[in-house]
Amino acid sequence: MLLDRYDALLLDLDGTVYRGREAVPGAVEAVAAARARGTAIRFVTNNASRSPETVAEHLTELGFTAALDEVSTSAQAGAAMLLDLVPQGEHVLVLGTDALAEQVRLRGYRPTRDAEHARAVVQGLSQDLGWRELAEACVAIRQGGAHWIACNVDATLPTERGLLPGNGSLVAALRTATGVEPLVAGKPATPLLEQAAKSAGAQRPLVVGDRLDTDIAGAVNAGMDSLLVLTGVSTRAEADELPEDRRPTYVAADLSVLHRLP
Repeated sequence: MLLDRYDALLLDLDGTVYRGREAVPGAVEAVAAARARGTAIRFVTNNASRSPETVAEHLTELGFTAALDEVSTSAQAGAAMLLDLVPQGEHVLVLGTDALAEQVRLRGYRPTRDAEHARAVVQGLSQDLGWRELAEACVAIRQGGAHWIACNVDATLPTERGLLPGNGSLVAALRTATGVEPLVAGKPATPLLEQAAKSAGAQRPLVVGDRLDTDIAGAVNAGMDSLLVLTGVSTRAEADELPEDRRPTYVAADLSVLHRLP
């Protein structure tokens, strides 16, 4: 059984275990089967706009009964990256939601919304973000020399109206204005996956997702095996077109393969 080969599942969310307000068919049963075999579970999301509590509540409502410590978000990963860059107690300019600001505070920093005294900038998606907030970050980075962390660089955000601008589109605006390249926490960069695997105590994690450009590329970059499920964005044909060393380890229709593949 595929589950016997790994000690943890690092599961993407939208398109992998759920689609909006509905669980992907078979996903609840597959995750339950993994738990029954003692496999550690981490729900790993590039979404930095929601708190871990909100994510866990949503998953539980859908039948996954997710514990708070099983949720790993790019907001958590981005805030954790501050510890290697800036002493605790310093001001950090937050471009994002209050949930992101709370993760920064929990790491021992002082969240702020203006450039004065900011030693770092942490950027995650907020649908209310505007020019004035980006301008403050620009000042902090260009004039103040602040470190800049992007929670993720997803160019688009899937919605019921189609693909809309994601955090990566707003990161691109700030990159253009500053000429600076941010450090990145979320997939396909490795900090989020590495922190999720560490929190699970995993030696042999399997990354599971529906996107080649984030989930699978992140697994490859982190040196982890991966499973592409065809319940979201990417297709088998697109996976086959990749160079062999960039392809997912496995491709399957959905998560049921976890307890069906011998």
